Amino acid sequence: MTKGTTSMGGFTRKHVHIRCRRCGKNSYHVRHKRCGSCGYPEAKIRKYNWIKWYT
Repeated sequence: MTKGTTSMGGFTRKHVHIRCRRCGKNSYHVRHKRCGSCGYPEAKIRKYNWIKWYT
């Protein structure tokens, strides 16, 4: 057996991020069960002072 990619088999990472229910962006991480953009399903929307998109 060879080392490297061939020994990994048919493992593929498809559709890790899907559309978020709250913000509508493709930022909801399926395995983490959390949106990277708005923080869904947490109660408060994720926001920082240095981000300008939520003005």
